Amino acid sequence: MAIAAIYDIRYRRIPNWLVLSGIFAGFLWNVFSAPGGAGLGSQVGSGLGRAAIGLGLGFILYFPLYILRARGAGDVKLLAAVGAVVGAGNCFWVFLLTAVLGGLIALILLLFRGRVRHTFFNVGMIIRDMISFRAPYKSNEELDVTTTKGMRLPHGAMIAVGAFAFVGILQYKLF
Repeated sequence: MAIAAIYDIRYRRIPNWLVLSGIFAGFLWNVFSAPGGAGLGSQVGSGLGRAAIGLGLGFILYFPLYILRARGAGDVKLLAAVGAVVGAGNCFWVFLLTAVLGGLIALILLLFRGRVRHTFFNVGMIIRDMISFRAPYKSNEELDVTTTKGMRLPHGAMIAVGAFAFVGILQYKLF
């Protein structure tokens, strides 16, 4: 996650080799850490299932945002890799922590850059467009993650913040 965060901050992209390494590590982790059950076959099967369902949930959570051009493909793949490591239930918690902590970080940046009013105007446009079943990026180029017109926050770094917060919370057994 730290490497993905650094890459995203520095280059504004998350390389496929890094995401595939995370997915592979997630499947290995889950196969070898799955409960023993009736034998090695059930351990492998339950570990593969846990990783696959987590991978799928991570993908499903961010794919609609990719379609709306609110997230990049690397962000979608990175959350899917996180899901492969932590499993579906924990992937959802990482997703929520990413949303909350990433939102707080974004709000702080907006305050420092004096863009709070403009951003709330854009949020209103997003809500209006979504109610009208229109993709927001079609009304305002700033809302398209593929352009450089609006303020950008490297979301891969925010996923890392959410994942590290999740690990920290697990250390204190809050979940």
